[in-house]
Amino acid sequence: MASRYDLTRDELARIVTELGQPSYRVDQIWEGLYIHGLGPSDLTTLPTALRHRLEERPEFAPALAPALESSSEGGETVKWLWSLGDGRQIETVLMHYRGRSTVCVSSQAGCAMGCGFCATGQAGFDRHLTSGEIVEQVVRAKVTSAQTGRRLSNVVFMGMGEPMANYDAVVASVHRIHADLGLSARHLTISTVGIIPGIRRLADEPLPVNLAVSLHAANDDLRDALVPVNRRYPLADLAAACSAYLEAKGRRLSFEWALIDGVNDRPSDARELAGYALGLGAHINLIPLNPTPGYPVQGTPPGRVLDFCDRLTALGANATIRQNRGTSIDAACGQLRASSRREERPVTLGRLGPTSTPLPD
Repeated sequence: MASRYDLTRDELARIVTELGQPSYRVDQIWEGLYIHGLGPSDLTTLPTALRHRLEERPEFAPALAPALESSSEGGETVKWLWSLGDGRQIETVLMHYRGRSTVCVSSQAGCAMGCGFCATGQAGFDRHLTSGEIVEQVVRAKVTSAQTGRRLSNVVFMGMGEPMANYDAVVASVHRIHADLGLSARHLTISTVGIIPGIRRLADEPLPVNLAVSLHAANDDLRDALVPVNRRYPLADLAAACSAYLEAKGRRLSFEWALIDGVNDRPSDARELAGYALGLGAHINLIPLNPTPGYPVQGTPPGRVLDFCDRLTALGANATIRQNRGTSIDAACGQLRASSRREERPVTLGRLGPTSTPLPD
């Protein structure tokens, strides 16, 4: 499947020539797509006949069809469930804060990483997204932000899927978001559960994007249970890859830590996390776990979230608590899709966390 945002300028130029149009139409169409977020039928700079001809071509069809939209916090958080051309579904979340608007995009339909506390991980993997399907999510969020008088300023690849498992499409979308949508690379963040080859490849890319690692545990036994990919890429190797990325990019590294009651919120967890983060100069984002259907463990209560953050700070680590946005609209990754399907897949807990199948060698 593809999106109108999968077209390159050269491909667009060939279509324009094929339709017998002057070359300046390329700039008009490209500007309409990327600057204004408009489809062919809304490009009033084009003759009506040309608009109709473009609209009929499959290359210009949108990839995302709205299946469900919900908002909370007075419209400060908006979540979309999109249906793709092949019937797969993905999610996008737009969050408005004071001084910035951030969109969280999906890079895959589903996810194969098997993190049991994640609703996307529970649902399994469907397919990779194309770069255009990723870019189109950003364009939709940009248009929605503009309608409320805000400018979309940040993109985080923290939605459905593992970005490093769809590396080529993700990096291609990053270049398009930067070059054609005009967002600074320093305001783009790619998240990973710790796919080391992807981190090393990203270090060689020219754009200085931010790297976020979904850590959730700072000892290998616990992380093996919570984040199964750790069995292939253990913490010591992950630290070495992160260090190389920092040396190459000079950008701040962040660790995402979903706080699970009684699992990774103990004093020993804080000591291990602080030690690991301090060694890399990393910032820690603490995320109270959103409740997920089928996962029998709850997020850490608010008071103990504060205690955990204070403990990290006392140990010298740089930590903040991420505001939990959109709980009422299933805004955690994968929840809206699961709710719409009324899925509730049971997940069992082993001694340390959710059980799942390790990645094949």
